[in-house]
Amino acid sequence: MPTPHAPSAGVRRALRKLGDDIHDARRRRRLTMAVVADRAFTSRATLQRVEAGDAGVSIGIYAAVLQALGLLDGLTQVADATRDTVGQSLATAALPQRVRSPRSGRGKGDHD
Repeated sequence: MPTPHAPSAGVRRALRKLGDDIHDARRRRRLTMAVVADRAFTSRATLQRVEAGDAGVSIGIYAAVLQALGLLDGLTQVADATRDTVGQSLATAALPQRVRSPRSGRGKGDHD
């Protein structure tokens, strides 16, 4: 049985903000919870948990709700390499200082 996960304060804040943003997006679209839950193939109770930023709800449900609101494209950008400035900096720092030609099987003094 997996160990229970206790999300950090930062994770809880991020999920609470995501839930609030989803709630606001639903209201801006003037959609009821029942309609969005139906479009996301979930229950109204689960949608309430999403809008509350519940860490126990699967990312698949969050994605389905975002899709139901027409916001799924934003999820595809979350960890996109072009936006990963830390990863890009680390990759750049790991580049070799010099690049040498690969050695061929020829001996010294052999020329074409």
